[in-house]
Amino acid sequence: MYKLKTLQTFLKPNIAKFINTVKTRNESTARILVNVIEDEKKKTANVVMQRPPVNSLNLELLEQITAAIKDLEKKKFRGMILSSNSPTVFSAGLDITEMYKPKEERLRKFWVALQTMWKTLYLTPMVTIAAINGHAPAGGCLVSLSCDHSIMVKSRASIGLNETMLGIVAPKWFRAVYINSLGFRKAEHALKLGKMFTSEEAQKLGLVNELVDSPSDVLAKAQEELDRFMKIPAAALQMTKLSLRKPHVDELISYEKQELEEIVYFVSQEETQKLLGKYFESLKDKKK
Repeated sequence: MYKLKTLQTFLKPNIAKFINTVKTRNESTARILVNVIEDEKKKTANVVMQRPPVNSLNLELLEQITAAIKDLEKKKFRGMILSSNSPTVFSAGLDITEMYKPKEERLRKFWVALQTMWKTLYLTPMVTIAAINGHAPAGGCLVSLSCDHSIMVKSRASIGLNETMLGIVAPKWFRAVYINSLGFRKAEHALKLGKMFTSEEAQKLGLVNELVDSPSDVLAKAQEELDRFMKIPAAALQMTKLSLRKPHVDELISYEKQELEEIVYFVSQEETQKLLGKYFESLKDKKK
C-alpha cells in the first residue's frame, strides 16, 4: 500500500494538472512530443519523450514514437536510447483520457497506434536501451520491457503493470512480456494485485537490468550499455533478437483486429466508465 501511495503522490498532481490544462486534443497534434538527438558518427540516437507533464501515452505520442523509430531505421541507425525529459517520471503509461468518454473513431485510432508502436519497438533491428529516470507504471513499464536493456535510477520511483487498480485488464501481449521477465507465477500474482515494484525489487525480479545511483547517471550508463551492444556483429544480434521476439508479435497480429473490437466494447461499458470516472474524481480531490 505504501508503494501505491508513493506512486500516487508523484503522479496524481501532475496528471490532474494535465487533465485541467489540455484545451483540445487537436492542439497536441501540432506539438513535437518526441525529440530525437542523433549521433551520426556512432549511428545511435537518444529518443526523448517530452509530452508534459508525465509522458502519458496518447494517440499523438504513440504515433511520434513509432515515426521516430522508423525514421532511424530508414537512416540505418544501429541503436537508440529511449528516455524522458520529465524529472521524476519515465512514462505514466496509457493516457486514460483516451478511454474516458471517448469518441469511438479516436479510440480505435489510439488502440491501433498502441499496437503499432509496440510491434515497431519490440521488433526493431536497432538495439534499444530504456533510460528509466523515474516512475514507469502500466504502459510505461511495457515500453521499458520492450527494449533490449533497461537502466533505472535508485529512488522512490516504482515500476509495474498496475492496470487492475484502475479496473482495466492488461492486454494479452502486455502480460506475455511481463511473464517473460518475471516468470508465470510471479507475474500472475503481480498482475492480479496491480503490484508496483521499487527499483531494487524490479532489478531482482528482472523487470530492469541495471540500477544507477543518480538521475544524472541514467543516460551515461545507457550510452555505455549501448556502446557495448554496438560491438556485437549486427547481423547476428538482429537475427537472434528477431528469432526470440517475432513469435510474440505474430501472435498479436493473429488477433489484433479482434482485440480492437473487444477493447472498444469493454471501454464503452457503463461499469468501465464509472470506474474511470471515479479515478478522475480522485485526482480532482487530490488537487484540492
